[in-house]
Amino acid sequence: MALAAPSTDPAVLIAQETSDEYTFRTFTTATAWELGNALRTRLLALPAGQRKPALISISLATATGNEGGSSPAHILFQSATESGTVPDNENWVRRKRNTVLRWGLSSWAMRMKIANGLQTTSPAAPPLADQIEAAFVKKFSLASASGGAVADEYAIHGGGYPVRVRGVEGIVAVVVVSGLKQEDDHAVVAETVRDLVAAQEK
Repeated sequence: MALAAPSTDPAVLIAQETSDEYTFRTFTTATAWELGNALRTRLLALPAGQRKPALISISLATATGNEGGSSPAHILFQSATESGTVPDNENWVRRKRNTVLRWGLSSWAMRMKIANGLQTTSPAAPPLADQIEAAFVKKFSLASASGGAVADEYAIHGGGYPVRVRGVEGIVAVVVVSGLKQEDDHAVVAETVRDLVAAQEK
């Protein structure tokens, strides 16, 4: 079954991912294993138009990767879905994870927040995707090794998603998918988190 397109309204996205429907009762290594395998199964079942090799990574929110010289992320689950992923997928995972940990929301919701704040520009303006990246880098004074509009340590592309647990303040873990179109990376994680949370209620 194909993935539904996610909302592009940041308020809707944030309300969704902080709702009880998307908040776990508990989250342990066993939960991470179950979530990771459910994601892999779902990704492999996508129709040809959406299915691509992808990397799934679930880590505890105890570190922010290599950003700021901190210790590496504590990975609970990581798997490629099939042949075809490349080392760059790992870089995208790291950058999406850092975004979720720093701003406390999904990387897709963060992208939509930035996009929502842009003013309508003339047809001669750079492509919207470039404007979003540039606005993100400028707003938060983020580092870019090339001096361009891409932050070295963060990515506001869909696929990074916060794991929340009832009664626990903040984010407990981060789940990331990298390899599909960014809206599909987000949609598959959100859908699978919702389904697993519902299963915990039974």
